[in-house]
Amino acid sequence: MADQLRIAVFASGQGSNFQALADAAVQVKLGGSIELLVCDKPDAPVVERARRAGIDAWVFTPKDYASREAYEAEILAELQRRGVGLIVLAGYMRILTPVLVEAYAGRMINIHPSLLPAFPGMNAIRQALEHGVKVSGVTIHFVDGGLDSGPIIAQRTLDISEGETEAMLADRIHAAENVLYPWAVRAIAEGRVSLNGRRVSLDAAVDFGEYEASADK
Repeated sequence: MADQLRIAVFASGQGSNFQALADAAVQVKLGGSIELLVCDKPDAPVVERARRAGIDAWVFTPKDYASREAYEAEILAELQRRGVGLIVLAGYMRILTPVLVEAYAGRMINIHPSLLPAFPGMNAIRQALEHGVKVSGVTIHFVDGGLDSGPIIAQRTLDISEGETEAMLADRIHAAENVLYPWAVRAIAEGRVSLNGRRVSLDAAVDFGEYEASADK
């Protein structure tokens, strides 16, 4: 039997997506094991979530290093030591350099609270509301070094209601993220996702049904 995919989650804040991934792993619904949390903020709540889940955390303070490349080189060495095969960015608020992006090309994914390529970058939910769009949602994509520009793996659409506030929409988007991200990681871990240039293909056996039902609750 092949070894499970070893996963590292990168996060900087509250860690709701980290928790969703950790919970899925406990329920044997992730398709792999979370080997490590990488966090750039020692006091971030996600660090405590990792402790409670029994997941090791590699926590660092960026200002202690001469450059982004310097701390990413240390992170890369730790990932390689642990045999990590997939990096999952879950609210990691640091710009990545080629040190990690190139080493994990096609093996690093991110989640973004809009329907990319619309509204990349910071404050995507606010951008969508200010623009007056009627539909927003969630995008999971491979990381390619650009600003939320990598090949798209999956998206979930959400209608925007009249008078919906940023906080209201954020709550719904985050709930959808918490369901879609574990599903996508599992699809990758099971070898059901293939990347060819900018085209991402999903195996026909991938079932959205459970995801759709859970996200609509």
